[in-house]
Amino acid sequence: MDNLFFLISKLLHFCIEPLNWVIIFVLLSLLFLSLRKPHLCKRFLVFALLDLLIVGWLPTSEAFVRALEDKIPKADLASIPEKGLGGIIILGGAVRSGRIGPERGEVSLGASAERITKAFELMRKYPDLPFIFSGYSDKISPQGVSESEAFKQLVIEQGFIDRPGYYENQSRNTYENVIFMKPMIREIDKSDPPKPWLLVTSARHMYRSTLIFHKQGIDVIPVPVDYQTGNSLNWASFDLEEGAHQWNKLIHESVGLAAYWVTGKL
Repeated sequence: MDNLFFLISKLLHFCIEPLNWVIIFVLLSLLFLSLRKPHLCKRFLVFALLDLLIVGWLPTSEAFVRALEDKIPKADLASIPEKGLGGIIILGGAVRSGRIGPERGEVSLGASAERITKAFELMRKYPDLPFIFSGYSDKISPQGVSESEAFKQLVIEQGFIDRPGYYENQSRNTYENVIFMKPMIREIDKSDPPKPWLLVTSARHMYRSTLIFHKQGIDVIPVPVDYQTGNSLNWASFDLEEGAHQWNKLIHESVGLAAYWVTGKL
């Protein structure tokens, strides 16, 4: 059932992606051109143009992304002593899985690299806390090393080889992150009641993540990173590449929230 859910979520994301609709509109316009229906051909070309304008005009996506990023505020870590924490959770999505890294002898980081830099910052700030990195791959047909294996290599390179660390290397999405980590967390933290764990993930992803953790009875303290928006919108900004990037992230989170709500995972 989880495999079917994973595949459907990927298909739904592909179908909603705005730039994919540009291709569909252009193909339909060519179809109607071949059928000698110029009025329908022009109509779908206009749809394609409108799609590009909406994607490129950044406030259309940034307004929604900012709402997600502001949903969960940053925790005041200065007021939380190390002894009051169970550990550090780092969700995958920043380290690239696959074969390119091993073939080139390097660990590749993606656009959400702040998850990794913040994790190392916290590991230095709280030297006695254990950490769990969770992530296998979000690809339908993964190849090469998992995200967890790549992160383990980074830990060694950054001099944390003696640090108490745990790696969850089966999960393909956020729900699986939590489900597969849950027994690990209970095994590591024997305190009663259980201590909260610091949760490091992208700000736009924090709302969905905390809902799932709380649904599973795991108390987490949010440490959001990787912000994509500021405190204000630039209404005159137009960037097709950046807009496509923002829409992709927005749709990913929207599909995730809707799918998890429908299936009772939130």
